[in-house]
Amino acid sequence: MVRAEQRTVHQADGPVRAGIPEHGRIPRYYAVKVRLLELIEELGQGAVLPTERELAERFDVSRVTLRQAVTELVLEGKLSRRQGSGTYVAGPKIVQRLSLVSYTERLRRKGIEPGRNLITLETLHAGEDLAGDLDIEPGADVIHIERVLLADGERVGLESTYLAAQRFPTLLEVFDPSSSLYACLSDKLGVVFAEANERIETVLATPREALLIGTNPALPMLLLHRVSTDAGGRPIERVRSLFRGDRFSFTTHMRADD
Repeated sequence: MVRAEQRTVHQADGPVRAGIPEHGRIPRYYAVKVRLLELIEELGQGAVLPTERELAERFDVSRVTLRQAVTELVLEGKLSRRQGSGTYVAGPKIVQRLSLVSYTERLRRKGIEPGRNLITLETLHAGEDLAGDLDIEPGADVIHIERVLLADGERVGLESTYLAAQRFPTLLEVFDPSSSLYACLSDKLGVVFAEANERIETVLATPREALLIGTNPALPMLLLHRVSTDAGGRPIERVRSLFRGDRFSFTTHMRADD
């Protein structure tokens, strides 16, 4: 046990004692990472980081060690690399509340302009799992809409939505893929969203997903699975949303429940 007077001072919203173990033996790159975080705080959002050579000399470490620390901070969204330009202090992540609201509405509430690029719009035959989620027969037709998600013009995610074709036979006639699907379902088809079950996990993007989102395949992603239902408990959609872990975080509100 570490006595109180021996404990390293740390920020309440960060790792305890800055993630440094009590025995003090830490990887050299991590010590550099801690110092880089202090430098990032000093420089502020949008500032360019000193060159790799300058930082290696300042911290008295090899470029390999420095590069490992910088790479971790890029993956965590603290820094961003711009080809041919340098490494910059990144802006804050987009914080989204988990709620039954469209991507469009959630971003606009944050003062961010949402956008979408259509990748796939097709009709498929449902497999057993998808059919179960949508309460349809296996092999029944489903509409699949795949779109790259944008935030102020920046690619930040990839979304695949599946809906029962029999329930929404006119959807493809009235839906604009560049706009909100929720708004279309609500305003043009009279659908009322009531509840949703959502699961979140961390994954790495596939090579295809990384190419579409325009990110490094090693970047951690946040994967959201959602099945939405109407007031009668009838499934509306199944959604698979992939968000860049360096650009997004999610919050939720909880209360005691029987």
